Amino acid sequence: MQLIKRITDSDILGGAPEFMDHISRYGSRGVLVDNMLNVAMMYMSKSKLYKLPGGGIDEGENTDVAFLREIKEETGYEAEIIHELGYIEEHKKCNNFMQFSYCYIAKAHNNASKTNLSESEIQLGMVVKWMPLDKALEVMNCSALNCNDYSTKFMILRDMTILENAVEKLTRKVSEE
Repeated sequence: MQLIKRITDSDILGGAPEFMDHISRYGSRGVLVDNMLNVAMMYMSKSKLYKLPGGGIDEGENTDVAFLREIKEETGYEAEIIHELGYIEEHKKCNNFMQFSYCYIAKAHNNASKTNLSESEIQLGMVVKWMPLDKALEVMNCSALNCNDYSTKFMILRDMTILENAVEKLTRKVSEE
């Protein structure tokens, strides 16, 4: 899997990039699309911000299986991975926390079931909202502009990077067909 981006405090706060040498958490996340190339965006009503589906990898769990599990939990959809994007490193020096995220594009199957959100996701008011690719990019950009929280800025920059990469791959694939 190839490196997509290393995000550091310099991307958030300015200054010289500093890298950490230990991984605190592994995650698996990415873009979920339907047959019409609409994107499943996770809207957090409490903060009025958007993110992509995904989360932590359980011990012994494969990265692709973790992403599909997270999709099911957060959106209610079964899905299949259609493209491997790469990985992103988040070096949060101020928090002494480094997250390593495996990133994918998945396609939703037609039938959704009930979500299985964590308590913190429920408290954030997390719901799935489907939208076209360009609208997804727009709401992520608005989230970036309206966010003031250090850790959340990392999440939004990470998810914007994943979404931009996925949009490039998906639009290239459509134009080749």
